[in-house]
Amino acid sequence: MTVIVPIHGTKAIADQAPERVGVLLVNLGTPDSADTKGVRDYLREFLSDPRVIENQGIVWKLALNGLILRTRPARKARDYQKIWNNEANESPLKTITRAQSDKLAATLTAHDHIVVDWAMRYGNPSMRSRIDALVAQGCSRLLVVPLYPQYSAATSATVCDQAFRVLSEMRAQPTLRVTPPYYRDAAYIDALANSITSHLATLPFEPERIVASFHGMPQAYINKGDPYQSHCIATVDALRERMGLDDKRLMLTFQSRFGFDQWLQPYTDKTIEQLGKDGVRRLAVVMPGFAADCLETLEEIAQENAEIFMKNGGQQFAAVPCLNDSDGGISVIRQLVLRELEGWL
Repeated sequence: MTVIVPIHGTKAIADQAPERVGVLLVNLGTPDSADTKGVRDYLREFLSDPRVIENQGIVWKLALNGLILRTRPARKARDYQKIWNNEANESPLKTITRAQSDKLAATLTAHDHIVVDWAMRYGNPSMRSRIDALVAQGCSRLLVVPLYPQYSAATSATVCDQAFRVLSEMRAQPTLRVTPPYYRDAAYIDALANSITSHLATLPFEPERIVASFHGMPQAYINKGDPYQSHCIATVDALRERMGLDDKRLMLTFQSRFGFDQWLQPYTDKTIEQLGKDGVRRLAVVMPGFAADCLETLEEIAQENAEIFMKNGGQQFAAVPCLNDSDGGISVIRQLVLRELEGWL
């Protein structure tokens, strides 16, 4: 004989609020202050990561502590001072990432059990502090969102490393997910194309060339299997197709090289210098690998490389803003987040 036992708690269980889900946006990092000490503290943490500088042996440590951290911070502090958000006393990267978090949260109000926060991989607010804060708010599930469209071990992977490091010290861990790179996601490519087109329409000139500049990486890292270069190429290929441009009109380059090793080529500064010498007079530069404007876009491209172009014959130069906290930029992040939260909402 079969006995059917009624489950009296079914409605109560169904009426329970869903588990809280934490969404953590993570960008690279920033000094806490635009002075020598602030930059030195930031560079020490950044350059001590074996994902960034893989050979952390005695020679590197001597170079880092004996030369780099003695000379580079003062120079980079002057660069940060050129772009610093003096009103908030913070870098533009911090200002923009906070705005991205706030605006993303505002688009997710229908899901009142989602808690959105932001962190920096290096510097503050630290990933540890924000993961702890999300857990303290009752988030038993955590989605980490590395704000890097193109994957590399030196960016995306080190975010994962730090998330796992924080969780390794927890007895009661939240369930963890990490969003994948979105280097050829249709929403991302559309947002880039629309942003570029809209900005170029505001210029008093039409650029003869558009340079898509990505952060560089040692060639040796690619030789070991890092997919970063192929992701950058795929982004530019998709953007060319979307905008109807060929490889002459929309060029791919790499910026921000450091040290004496060979980095990914062609180099942005050398390319821009040569374009000026070759008679190009009107140039625009876009930076699709950066989700938010920062030192590398606002100072290195918009100021240093603009000067290089002008000194070599150029006449008109424009740096196209990153997606930042624009409607298009937030839409990309929102779609990425909702896709990866399927099954949790």
